[in-house]
Amino acid sequence: MKTVLIVCHANTCRSVMAQALLEKMLAERNGRVRVRSGGIGHTARDGMIPSLDARLLLREDGIHLSETEILSTNLRQHREVVAAADLILTMTALQKRELRALAEADGRPVFTLKEFVGEDGDIADPVGQDEDVYRACRDEIKRCLEKAIDRLLTTTPGLP
Repeated sequence: MKTVLIVCHANTCRSVMAQALLEKMLAERNGRVRVRSGGIGHTARDGMIPSLDARLLLREDGIHLSETEILSTNLRQHREVVAAADLILTMTALQKRELRALAEADGRPVFTLKEFVGEDGDIADPVGQDEDVYRACRDEIKRCLEKAIDRLLTTTPGLP
């Protein structure tokens, strides 16, 4: 089974929303893709709970994520998660560069989420901002994932 790794800074907001949204989309289509998430930034820690704002906004999409359903993973400490990924999608170009610097990412396709769907730019971090900013971030992630889902389901593991 193909594994997609979704990466953001701390793995408490953007990548958690993306993981939950993608898992829901895949379940609706009986897609057989494993989804993981992790953080590559200096504030990434193992075991942090998903942000309350992210969990509240996921509820608007019918996703009731508990505090412990997706716990953060520090990818600098758990490089085996990177090594096991068939495709890595980051939220920013900086995260893409940081991932590519890890030996375990060598030979793996690494894209920003927007790049993967043919767009430019980053998905900005909403941390510390109001609910409308979180909602706009969730909607941007969801829009990109909707554009990506067919490609994720049909692409051969290991190929972009």
